[in-house]
Amino acid sequence: MVSSKFMNILLTGGAGYIGSHTAWAVALAGHRPVVLDNLSIGHRHNVKWGPLVEGDMADAELVRNTLTRNSIDAVIHFAAYALVGESVENPRKYFTNNSVATLTLLNAMLDAGVRTIVFSSTCATYGVPRRVPIAEDHPQAPVNPYGESKLFVERVLRWYGEAYGLKWIALRYFNAAGAEPEAGLCEEHNPETHLIPLVIQAALGIRPAIDIYGTDYPTPDGTAIRDYIHVSDLARAHLLALERLGAGAHSGAFNLGTGTGSSVREVVEEVRKHSRRDFPVRHAPRRPGDPPALVADATLANRVLGWTPQLSDLSVIVKTAWDSLDLGKPTGSVTTPQQSV
Repeated sequence: MVSSKFMNILLTGGAGYIGSHTAWAVALAGHRPVVLDNLSIGHRHNVKWGPLVEGDMADAELVRNTLTRNSIDAVIHFAAYALVGESVENPRKYFTNNSVATLTLLNAMLDAGVRTIVFSSTCATYGVPRRVPIAEDHPQAPVNPYGESKLFVERVLRWYGEAYGLKWIALRYFNAAGAEPEAGLCEEHNPETHLIPLVIQAALGIRPAIDIYGTDYPTPDGTAIRDYIHVSDLARAHLLALERLGAGAHSGAFNLGTGTGSSVREVVEEVRKHSRRDFPVRHAPRRPGDPPALVADATLANRVLGWTPQLSDLSVIVKTAWDSLDLGKPTGSVTTPQQSV
């Protein structure tokens, strides 16, 4: 259960995939989500349960005014670019937005007297895993600018905590997936790079086939294994993190994952099973830098945050992702929360 104390919570990037699902969870819990988003990636129709401040977190004055005018109690920070390949091609874009603009956000928080933040981090800070499952004490050695930009922020949070009393939790996601059809939310990326929506697009005939990159990995079926976590489970983790910080818990970083993982072939077969449709599968060479398996050890999140995945079975993830594409209502319609988390 999350804290019963009402909070005004600023969600940077709250019009995006994980941010909008978390805004829904914030509203369900009886709090007020305030979204700050420049809509470069997010979608206006995802902001349904509180005000949208359209703008960029690199605008220090805008951020300070948003914090003070809305009496913000805490920040959940999602706003970031997150395409690994693009980060290699254009690291300037990633460090400018993910790192430098985050410094602007943190400084504005200090100026406004807001001292609590939950940060959307990533398992990409670990780089190529030396052991699986990956625990929080695994060495952090990013192999791309995206992971490096997130690790930079984690290090800044530590020092800001020591110097300024900032209370923080960094949540290192593994593979976010699924959707919340009841909230009128789905996964909308352009371009789409996530496996499950890509396979669903193949099942719907939107794309001609699904490509499997690498069939010779040292895994049971030869394809890469990833730890898929339902986006609503991720959203709940952010609220639990805020609760624990409010209760005086120490700042720190936590993995979010199931600890099991599913292979590419298993995802393909689950979509076939649920959709009752067949579609072509093409085999392609491995992509450089793709490890055989990325699986989380989320024991610490369970012990400290009281967090356990509840919706992250692969069949549930695929069902909710599929159902979210057939909502029976126009895009952007508002669903009012009816219960507390």
